[in-house]
Amino acid sequence: MEGIFPTVKGWANGYDRDEVDDFFTRARAAYEGDGEPMGAEDVRGVAFDLLRGGYEPAAVDAALDRLEGAFVQRERADFISAHGQEAWMEQVAERATTLYPRLVRPAGERFAPPERGRGYAADAVDEVMEELVAYFDEGHTLSAADLRHITFPRAARSRAYAEGPVDAFLDRAVDVLLAVE
Repeated sequence: MEGIFPTVKGWANGYDRDEVDDFFTRARAAYEGDGEPMGAEDVRGVAFDLLRGGYEPAAVDAALDRLEGAFVQRERADFISAHGQEAWMEQVAERATTLYPRLVRPAGERFAPPERGRGYAADAVDEVMEELVAYFDEGHTLSAADLRHITFPRAARSRAYAEGPVDAFLDRAVDVLLAVE
């Protein structure tokens, strides 16, 4: 499976080729039922070292997004065949309701500030939270890919949210959106 992605040009850093090749080899085996079990969460949580001459991060990230979607589709199909469509939707609705306590908090109070230094600009994060509220309450369009590709400007502690909890929350929201896409 070696060399499946373009490499960065010149002195630029890209994802470690060996790590990427190994991960995609294991993912393919898992998807085909020949390897250790792997799921969408494993794909979402993978990280690769950056090295000079590595794979183009954008190309690898796009492949990871497609792979995660494939695992979610398989998990959904397996669950529906065992328990039915209604049970799947109930499970998704239950996961979605776990997001609500944070979504209904007032802007500026949805997450704790970073313990020190800078974090994600609270106003930018709150805009995304409002988009999620509009998606769930009013049926506005929003996709898992939209959430995956959001970047937030950095801000001083007094106007910021800690990055870890925001990232974890958005991962859960992506999981819910993928489940219904």
